[in-house]
Formats: sequence, structure tokens, C-alpha cells
Amino acid sequence: MRIAASIAAFIGALCLAVPSVADVRIKDIATFEGVRENQLVGYGLVVGLNGTGDSLRNSPFTEKSIEAMLERLGVGNLSDDRIKTTNTAAVMVTAMLPPFARLGSPVDVVVSSLGDATSLRGGTLIVTPLTGADGEVYAVAQGPIAVAGFSATGVAASITEGVPTVARIENGATVENEVDFQLSALDSVRIALRNPDFTTAVRMSDAINNRLGGNSSQVLDSGTVELALHGAGKGDVPGVLSEVENLRLEPDSIAKVVIDAKTGTIVIGANVRIDRVAVSQGGLTVMVREDPEVSQPNPITIGGTTVVVPRTSVAVEEQETHFTILEGADVSLQRLVDALNAIGLSATQTISILQAIKAAGALHADLEII
Repeated sequence: MRIAASIAAFIGALCLAVPSVADVRIKDIATFEGVRENQLVGYGLVVGLNGTGDSLRNSPFTEKSIEAMLERLGVGNLSDDRIKTTNTAAVMVTAMLPPFARLGSPVDVVVSSLGDATSLRGGTLIVTPLTGADGEVYAVAQGPIAVAGFSATGVAASITEGVPTVARIENGATVENEVDFQLSALDSVRIALRNPDFTTAVRMSDAINNRLGGNSSQVLDSGTVELALHGAGKGDVPGVLSEVENLRLEPDSIAKVVIDAKTGTIVIGANVRIDRVAVSQGGLTVMVREDPEVSQPNPITIGGTTVVVPRTSVAVEEQETHFTILEGADVSLQRLVDALNAIGLSATQTISILQAIKAAGALHADLEII
């Protein structure tokens, strides 16, 4: 009940503190086609670990990688010698290549253990090429890594805080190859909505046309608006996009109730409406209790055995039910939350009530349970 009241008070405060309609910038609800990050991945080795690296018996790929690295550095053929080091770990290195990244630009990387290493703390990543989905190398990573978690192990106990087998290297990679994308050569740019909606797309197109004039944009579908780059603005594409992304509009959204049954979190959208319904919360509780007893034979009894005699008690508790009227039609979110809170329900009971109202056809919203 305390959780449901807190949720209701929180949502109620939001409804009173902010207006029901908010204008947002285009850049906050949409992205420009082509202006995106690209995923990079690579395989490398982390050295300098204090005995927390891979055990080569369980990670044969680490041993093969060490041999190949040493051979490239001129150490010689080690195929006949058994490597027993525990100071090296095989890792996967991932990074996001920012849009319009130029040669020499630094990029952050994430280093994740691939074998059975227990910690990457204190290690150094050896030169690792990072490739894109097309197989081309776009960046090279190297440097000392920073681990947020830690792990300590004793003879009979151990403690681990965070994930010591995942680390980051700030500015740990350098861009070696640029993505071939010329913004100034485009004749048009498509704007992709993060939450596709025809109403929002039409409002976005109208806002752009009112600012740039004419038919500068058109709606292609519920998630795409095409912006034409012609006329005087063709030579200054970044300037046009800067002007467009800061235009404000009122986005539309469907009515939705999101429920997280695991934590009891309930989020009700501003457009949720219900019909007039009567709700009651009560029920029948049946309690069954087992109190078995042990029956012992007399001390001098021949052939007597000890038996367990079951004893079961059953009680029925019926709770009193009260009906509460939830007003429907054009009720606001504030009134709906107040009505649910007035019933005095727990979070679990509130979820059950919302599901029952939806099943009755009185809740005009999508009910999403995550």
C-alpha cells in the first residue's frame, strides 16, 4: 500500500508541476539518416596481470595468441615449449565509432575478458586492430586499462565487487580509417523518429515547412520525414540541419500503461482514459495448517512401532468488500491516480485492478507488462 501511495503521489506531483503538453526539439525525438555511430570489434591480449589472467589449460586460444604475438616480435618458434604464464588474458575489445570521426581522433573502448581470467586490474592492452561490419580496420586500440570492480580471494572465502573482468580505456583507440560519407553531397536527408507516429511525423513536417518555407519536407511514413536540401541552403547543409533539429513541436503518443510486475512499478501515460466502472477489493482466504503428532508404543510392548499421526486444521477468513466508483469519460490522469490511490491498494493489487479493468474493456490504453 505504501508503494502504491508513493507512485500515486509521484505521478500526481508531476501532473501539478508540469503542463500536460510539452514542446520538444526535433533532435530529442528523431535522428538524421546517415549521422550515426558504427560498431567496432577486435580481439587482443591484456598483459601485466598479477596472476589473475587466463589459465592456459582452460583457454588454449590464449596460449596460441601469445605464441603468435611473440613470433611476430621475433622471439622465435615456441611450439615445442609449454607456456605457463598466468599474467595474460584474451579479451574482446569493442568501441563505437562516432559519426564524422577523422583520422587521429580518439575513441573510448571497452575491454571484456574472453577466457577464465578472474580480474583485469593492472593490465595493459596490446595493440589491437578494431574492425567494422565490412571487415575493414577503422581504429587501433592500446593502453593501460581501468577496472571499476575488484575481487579478493582467500583459502575459505572470497568477495567480488562489480565486474573486474570488464574494463574501459578512455581515449584508448585512435581512428585510422574514416567512414566515406559526404554530407554536403546529399540532395535530401531523411529524419527518423525514435517512436514512429503519423501525428508526430505530420507535425514535424509542418514545423519544418513553416520555418524553411514551401514544401521543404514531406512525410514518407509514420517513422520517416524527408527533408529536401535544395535552393540557397544546399551549400550549407550543416547549417540547415542545425536549424531543423532545434525546431520545437508537440509529439503525440498512444495511451499506454506499463507495469513491471517484478518491482511493482506502474507508469500510466497522460492519454489513458477509462469508462465508468465499479471496483471492489476483497476475497476469501483459506488457511491450512499441519501439526503432525508422533505416537510412541509402550515401553514393554513387543513389536510396537513409532507412527506419525497427522493433525490438520482448516480455517476460512472472508474479507469484507467495498465497491469504489471510478469515474470515466474525460477523466484526467490526476483523477485516475487519485481514484486508484483512494481504494488503498498495494502495488500488486493495483496491477490486478488495472488488468481487470482492461479485461472488462473499460481501460482505453495498451497494457504492457515487462
